[in-house]
Amino acid sequence: MLELLLCSMLTIFPDYLFRRYVQDKRIGREITFYSVWFELRWGITACLILTVSLITLIFYFHPATTAVTAIFRTTIILPETSGRVAEVFVGLNDKVEAGQPLFRLDSSQQEAVHESARRTIAEVDAATEVARSELAVADGQIRQAESAHRDALAELETKTELRRRNPNTVSLRELERLRDVAEGQQGAAEAALANKQALQTKIASLLPAQKATAEAALVQAQVEIDKTLVRAGVSGTVQQFTLRQGDVVNPMLRPAGILVPAEAGRQALVAGFGQIEAQVIRTGMIAEVTCIGKPFTIIPMVVTQVQDAIASGQFRPTDQLIDVTQTVRPGTITAFLEPLYAGGLEGVPPGGSCIANAYTNNHDELASDKLGTPRWLFLHIVDTVGIVHAGILRAQALLLPVQTLVLTGH
Repeated sequence: MLELLLCSMLTIFPDYLFRRYVQDKRIGREITFYSVWFELRWGITACLILTVSLITLIFYFHPATTAVTAIFRTTIILPETSGRVAEVFVGLNDKVEAGQPLFRLDSSQQEAVHESARRTIAEVDAATEVARSELAVADGQIRQAESAHRDALAELETKTELRRRNPNTVSLRELERLRDVAEGQQGAAEAALANKQALQTKIASLLPAQKATAEAALVQAQVEIDKTLVRAGVSGTVQQFTLRQGDVVNPMLRPAGILVPAEAGRQALVAGFGQIEAQVIRTGMIAEVTCIGKPFTIIPMVVTQVQDAIASGQFRPTDQLIDVTQTVRPGTITAFLEPLYAGGLEGVPPGGSCIANAYTNNHDELASDKLGTPRWLFLHIVDTVGIVHAGILRAQALLLPVQTLVLTGH
């Protein structure tokens, strides 16, 4: 309607003024319904053509959409393990900070494993002390075996010398017995030395490895205990949280609730523009929005990102061929809008619906010296008609509460 009134001011209205005041034709006599069409047919036709052209120009170079939402992502309150709830620390709609405990599962089984690992460490420490004592015993056994070996060798040397001097003094059988005793004492000394080396290896390698394994089991048990205490990953508000002591929570089938982050939906808006605007929507474009949750307010925005893929064309591999006719409904160009000034989205509830206008800006191109006159005039017209679209958005901002509360009855 606004475009039609504007175009009529350039076509029909001057034609009417000419016929009324220059040709002195009067309404109801010379100017009737029939004569209006017959005499102003060129003006009416030109008005309609100009209106359609103006609407096309405005909505193409300054696209608008009602598909604008403050989309946000929630966090599921979910433990890493299943179990029965032992304590609940927060309630429904409570504000929580990151790291704050939400609830705790029964950890008796995990604590038993933790105690077992702790006792295993104590057992390894005791075994280490025992091995050190055994090492001292092994040193005594080595000295004892070496002393017995020396005594056996000394006796064998004495008897051998006596037999050399007088063969009748010592029998050959006695010398063989003494020789076997010396070899036995040497073997005992070597066995005692090997036992010492085994104890040293046990103290230096085996027992530390066993202790490290037990300590790792203790750490793992502590991790399992920590998993039973569920904390808030981010600051936000707890929603749909009706957990009570004794409830069973399963990370696969039964989450505990939802955590809405404090900054959710307050950083940017997501807008879906028609595919015909694919050549117009660009990063850095200035935009304006008005939201149902914040009436009578125009929020300056800027396009920060334009998604280069249309969601309606995606498919997931299945056992059936995809028929293109299944995607008859065309998708939209997804653009992300952020406030031009800090705090611009304050008061807009997360998930709220808005209306957005984006404006084409040709200021840099108009400043070029190489621009031709037709192109210069066209770009000036494009930038100028953006005012019309801005006026339409402000009219929508004024009528939006009336339309929502009165006309729709909500």
